Amino acid sequence: MTLSLRLQRRGQKSRPFYHIVAADIRSPRDGKFKEKLGYYDANCDPSVIELNAERLQYHYANGARLSNAVRTLAKRKNIPLKRGHS
Repeated sequence: MTLSLRLQRRGQKSRPFYHIVAADIRSPRDGKFKEKLGYYDANCDPSVIELNAERLQYHYANGARLSNAVRTLAKRKNIPLKRGHS
């Protein structure tokens, strides 16, 4: 089973709030997930990004795929990502 680290949309209409989750690549965007890694709130100024860097690195080292959005958020938080076991 391959995991994907991606955003899961929450919040009201026109007020998006995102959870950053580790989910099976076959599950739908807002469906089941294995682990919640943090959240992203773009409605605040400046936007709020909370990430569990250790768990993000763990899943990435074990072969999880990152969505473009999660990769960008990790770069903004200066989280180094390395493949292989750490």
